[in-house]
Amino acid sequence: MSGAPFEDSRRLTGANLHFDGAGAALETAPGLAFDAGTLQRWRENIARVRAALGWPDGAVLVREHATGASLAFEAPIDQLYVATEANEWALHAALGLRADDSPVDDEAEQPRPHVAHFDDDEALRQLAALAREEAKPALMALLDAAREHDVPAHADDDALSIGEGVGAQVWPITELPEPVAVLWLRLHGIPKLVITGSNGKTTTVRLLAAMLRASGRACGYSSTDGLFIDGVRVEAGDYSGPVGARTVLRDPRVQAAVLETARGGLLRRGLVTRDARVAVVTNVSPDHFGEYGIHDLDDLAAVKLTVAKALTPGGLLVLNAEDAMLVKHGPSTGRRIGWFAPDLADARARGLPACGVREGRLILALEGGEHDLGDIAAMPLTVGGAARYNIANIAAASLAAYATGIAPDAIAGVLARFGASNADNPGRLQRWTLGDVEVLLDYAHNPDGLRGLLAVADGLRRGGRMALLLGHAGNRLEEDFRALAAVAAQAKPDRVWLKDIGGDYLRGRASGDVAAILRDALLGAGMAEVDLPVCLDEAQAARQALLWAQPGDLLVLPIHEPAHRDDVVALLDRMQAEGWRAGTPLPEA
Repeated sequence: MSGAPFEDSRRLTGANLHFDGAGAALETAPGLAFDAGTLQRWRENIARVRAALGWPDGAVLVREHATGASLAFEAPIDQLYVATEANEWALHAALGLRADDSPVDDEAEQPRPHVAHFDDDEALRQLAALAREEAKPALMALLDAAREHDVPAHADDDALSIGEGVGAQVWPITELPEPVAVLWLRLHGIPKLVITGSNGKTTTVRLLAAMLRASGRACGYSSTDGLFIDGVRVEAGDYSGPVGARTVLRDPRVQAAVLETARGGLLRRGLVTRDARVAVVTNVSPDHFGEYGIHDLDDLAAVKLTVAKALTPGGLLVLNAEDAMLVKHGPSTGRRIGWFAPDLADARARGLPACGVREGRLILALEGGEHDLGDIAAMPLTVGGAARYNIANIAAASLAAYATGIAPDAIAGVLARFGASNADNPGRLQRWTLGDVEVLLDYAHNPDGLRGLLAVADGLRRGGRMALLLGHAGNRLEEDFRALAAVAAQAKPDRVWLKDIGGDYLRGRASGDVAAILRDALLGAGMAEVDLPVCLDEAQAARQALLWAQPGDLLVLPIHEPAHRDDVVALLDRMQAEGWRAGTPLPEA
């Protein structure tokens, strides 16, 4: 978008970092010169838009940060495309730019169709015409009626749903009924839990889904690994944003929902729900800095804690008592908080309810007493107590499940068996013993996640060698890649295969770029060139590592692309079933 004064323009629906409600936000391009006068003119232009389009007053927010500013304002939910156009015009006009300065479509090398900027009156007339075309009065009438009946409703470009799961009805956006034609008494919400954090989200989601099923409820969940209804994956892919949440909430089989909510979705689209019983923030780790004006841990904590806005009054916000950012910022949400930590004493020190380990037992501590949920080392997810980060995930899920009404006995039963099969938690701390070779497969995708994985690996080493696959998505800073390499080097691996996370995960970088940076950092940490092979296809890299293995070795395989993970898991399952031994050929693909 060369020549543009903004880096990204987006529609926001639901609660988000900026405000409660719907609206439009844009990010100014890095290096754009603006001052207080520019921002004031932008505000005045937003007021002019609202007056010209007949929109109500609402929040107008400016968040200045290290590389520019985020500019957002509330707008009617049925006119958000116009709102993004209005936001861009307001900034262009505030900067005194002309139509020739409109963003360029890099592929077509032609100006994108935008409202003219050189004539303010004509621009406002164009915006008003676009608003009339986009407006959906039938949608707004139904949303108002849903609020009056206290029934949740979810709208997007294609459909409107009123109620959720077994209590939902869905209409195409072009075939909406009159409010009087809706059978309101049949429509209702369902119990919902919202899960976010830098690491551990998907494991926590899967645990909660298993606990809900154990309590007798058909559970749907959305995650980075797909959409699942009652334990069956119905869609593969990353569905950790609003699209995934709405899809689960519209499925007529679902009686309760667990919604994984990633940082990107919060920043780009906001939250889907406003009446969740529980919201969980697993942790806040350095990651994704430089995107959407997020430059430090305080910024990132504010994004993660947006899920507090998803809670119904009286709902529980479940936070990690070991995370300094959550301890610092959590109380400012004004929500009722439950605390978890691997050590119960750390959690209880922040208040009740709390969950953590005391003398080897997982304890749920409440105002009226305690529940013993079992021997932590006997819970398969903890790998004999070595997987400390999974102890935290277990404690978070247990506290959240209890707050959703699941009995302690049902929670303990799930913890005693979940993770015993690799099918329970695909792509997360899966383990195979292939003769005398141990293999760990995980999703570790940032320094903290890799550090936790390598701590588990260290406890499994039996004197043999250790190999590691290492790669990263492209949308990070070079310093982030070097931080990941530093964590790897600290574990003293004998060999590291450098790989791509390909496809959409390259995110603007050329294939091999990230691997080259990681390799350079590992060379600088003292590893030899011969021990740093590059194999950009991560499935092939895993096969090379298996061929390299000798009896007593440990292979640590972070695999990130879902198709590659499925291929590698299938290969490892087959090798285990066939009794493969180190030094023998691998099964044919």
